[in-house]
Amino acid sequence: MKERIIGRKSEKILLDKILNSGKPEFVAVCGRRRVGKTFLIREFFEDELVFKTAGLAHESKTRQLSAFYDDLLEAGMEKQEQRPSDWIEAFSLLRQFIKQSDAPRKVVLLDELPWMDTPKSGFLSALEHFWNVWGSNRDDLVLIVCGSATSWMMDKLINNHGGLHNRLTRQLFLEPFMLGECEEFLRHRGFITSRYDIAVLYMILGGIPYYLELLDPSLSLVQNIDQMLFRPNGVLRGEFSNLYAALFRNSEDYIKVVKALSDKRKGLSRNEIIASTGIKSGFGLTTLLSNLESCGFIRRYKSMEAGRRKMELYQLMDFFTIFYFHFIQGGKNMSWENVVGEAKFFSWAGITFELLAIHHIRKIKQALGILGVMSDEYTWQCGDEGHGAQVDLIIDRKDFTVNLCEIKFSISTFSIDKQYEMVLRNKISKFIEFSRNKKSVIPTLVTTYGLEKNMHSGVIARVILLDDMFVQ
Repeated sequence: MKERIIGRKSEKILLDKILNSGKPEFVAVCGRRRVGKTFLIREFFEDELVFKTAGLAHESKTRQLSAFYDDLLEAGMEKQEQRPSDWIEAFSLLRQFIKQSDAPRKVVLLDELPWMDTPKSGFLSALEHFWNVWGSNRDDLVLIVCGSATSWMMDKLINNHGGLHNRLTRQLFLEPFMLGECEEFLRHRGFITSRYDIAVLYMILGGIPYYLELLDPSLSLVQNIDQMLFRPNGVLRGEFSNLYAALFRNSEDYIKVVKALSDKRKGLSRNEIIASTGIKSGFGLTTLLSNLESCGFIRRYKSMEAGRRKMELYQLMDFFTIFYFHFIQGGKNMSWENVVGEAKFFSWAGITFELLAIHHIRKIKQALGILGVMSDEYTWQCGDEGHGAQVDLIIDRKDFTVNLCEIKFSISTFSIDKQYEMVLRNKISKFIEFSRNKKSVIPTLVTTYGLEKNMHSGVIARVILLDDMFVQ
């Protein structure tokens, strides 16, 4: 039922276009584990689904075929004299079953597709034959394939250079919820909590619907985090290793990269990643970084240093991964209740609040009234990290204006004293001096509860609140 789908406005618009296009559709839905791919498709197309099946994790070709056949029987196909012995036979049965349906639009969902492609199974060639010879000629057919194994989906399907090259009609990368969608989801589940707590929760779990579904409304958010992540039998205690293993083949190399990035707040260049991980440069590393970026685990962005051109960096953006390396890795014996409010908490929160703002850059631009203005976003620094001057976020606009953004996590209204005012004025003057940017500069503060008005607050021209990031 479509009314059960929280948020996902743009995705629902696209799915509606697919449903009513009046032509054959071959749709690939990608996204990280637990992001809600299956739920979205099943709920949206509930009335049009004529067949759905899912691959089995780490099972043989025989078991995959048996599950496929059993799902055909469950969908209403008459029992056959014998089960299919290969994928050509399995897809032949699917064709016969689809022909028997009198539905005006026939939606077929093949979920966890990478698991069906067992070694030497002939699955991919059978899928190619099914679509190229038959499915692509059916104006009433919508074939939707899903998979969490991003490396397989990218290599074997989206970037296929064989029989499925350019055969996909649509691609949908399902991203985690934004803050506003998380708030809507939690309220739907009976939570009554502050936006501050939702923001901290987001900085721990990210906007992953499955993780949010695990929360217990009868407990505080602090108690929930303790139970899920810090208890020995916590439901998400082992999620980190499962997450990367499910998404990527050779997940060890992927973990090496995110571990290296977790130690560098602003990110690493490609050469620095090679030096830190020992992974050789080449197509393999390029694919690895591309897959991590496609899943939203990392971002590739520009950082500009004074007197130098912009440098391309890779930055870790996945909140759950960052939290894991800060607090869980190595079986650290601690309680979230004892961490909250301590120095370690504020150190972590300061870093992740910056990422929260970057994740919601469109909301920030909307609050600034410049959503329709083209812009580049990057960091800037003069001198070594920790010294000189550095700016958390530059919004370099095409209307000859720059928002120089200072991003500050605070548990109350943020206050600027004389010393910090001088720090900010130094950043502004050095940026103007060294950036060689002739545009107007607007000093901007992005913070949780706003800016306290005092004799030093005049250094800030615009203030963006946490509430602004919740706007839907």
